[in-house]
Amino acid sequence: MKGKLLAISAAVLLGLSGMGLFYTTSILATDRVEQETVTGASTATFSVENMTCASCPITVSKAMSRVEGVKNVDIDFRNKLATVTFDPTIANPDQIGEASTSIGYPASLTEGSE
Repeated sequence: MKGKLLAISAAVLLGLSGMGLFYTTSILATDRVEQETVTGASTATFSVENMTCASCPITVSKAMSRVEGVKNVDIDFRNKLATVTFDPTIANPDQIGEASTSIGYPASLTEGSE
């Protein structure tokens, strides 16, 4: 367990260094099979409001990741975007966007997404 925590901490620090502030939930997905092949997966990109600090992307990512069927969430803090890979037979973009909106970060699909 200690090794996993160190790897997570280092990965989060690297992701937040240099003010690039790019966060990927796969860093925290220690209980998931990270090299899982996602077949039949869909991707949707959301514009996310109210992200103002380095912990906001983590909060949004956790909320979206809790939706059953979500495989991966990438947050681009600088551009206020979340790109989500999910199983469309289990989840849909409305559920994913609502997960973020319900915690105070309104998320709406971007043009051309899904």
